[in-house]
Amino acid sequence: MSRTTLAILYSLFAILLFDGMGLIIKHLSGSYGAAELSAYRNLVGLIPALLVLWTSRDWHAKGRSLHMRQWKLALLRGLILTFAQYFFYLSLGILTFATASTISYSNAVFVTALAVPLLGEKVGLVRWAAVLVGFAGVVMIVGPGRDSFSLAALLPLGAALCYALTAVTARMMDDGPPTALINLYSTGVATLGALVLTLATGGFTPMQDGTDLLWIVAMGGLGGFAVLVLVTAYRMTEQSNLAPFGYFGIPLAFVLGWLFYGEAPWSELFPGALLLAGGGLLIIWRERQMNAAGREVTTPK
Repeated sequence: MSRTTLAILYSLFAILLFDGMGLIIKHLSGSYGAAELSAYRNLVGLIPALLVLWTSRDWHAKGRSLHMRQWKLALLRGLILTFAQYFFYLSLGILTFATASTISYSNAVFVTALAVPLLGEKVGLVRWAAVLVGFAGVVMIVGPGRDSFSLAALLPLGAALCYALTAVTARMMDDGPPTALINLYSTGVATLGALVLTLATGGFTPMQDGTDLLWIVAMGGLGGFAVLVLVTAYRMTEQSNLAPFGYFGIPLAFVLGWLFYGEAPWSELFPGALLLAGGGLLIIWRERQMNAAGREVTTPK
């Protein structure tokens, strides 16, 4: 098995782990608030974040320093991640699992749109068309004007925008700091942010029983382990090789929502989900084309 194939399998496994975390969040949402669930997830998630940093050869080679020149930008990313998690976790407790998960996949569309003002990138006609197609899919899923429309459908859209901002700001970081160190900054700030949000929204709910504690540990463990698996996948191959497979999360979320919660939101998701995935895949295809063309130009003959 090639490294790329193995990396793809790892990335698919990470999607399954993240969905497992989401299912637990939805299960616990009836008893605990989104902010405190985020705080619990990040507290447990600090353990794999530290493990990723400690096993990073790049970090050891650079003297194991925790200092970053762009520390303010790194802290800002953690703050944005705080709200991304809060919006998404809140949506899981209100919307069907597949609907919340699918809308959150619009982050790829937001990344392309935000790259223009924040990174100064030139986005051509094909990618703008893909953005419009993906956004049309999002509008169809959110359903403004539909009888079943709820403002809660804007929550995963806000989460997708925030997740896109964390992705774009990551590309604004220097090449010097190891990815694992940037991830630790983000996780650490998101942990503090979630704790502050929890206190601001009523504080922590007393743990009802030992079973809930096990669910919370499992939630944080799945999320943290998913990050480890995903980082491993990204180290094994280029991100462009993995990006198209991320959209397998849409049908997977539908199946898991149906299996565990009896949800089958066909009318909410289709055909909007197809347009969203199609727009995202078109963006990925165009970026891979441009990267390949760039390599051909710069490669000595």
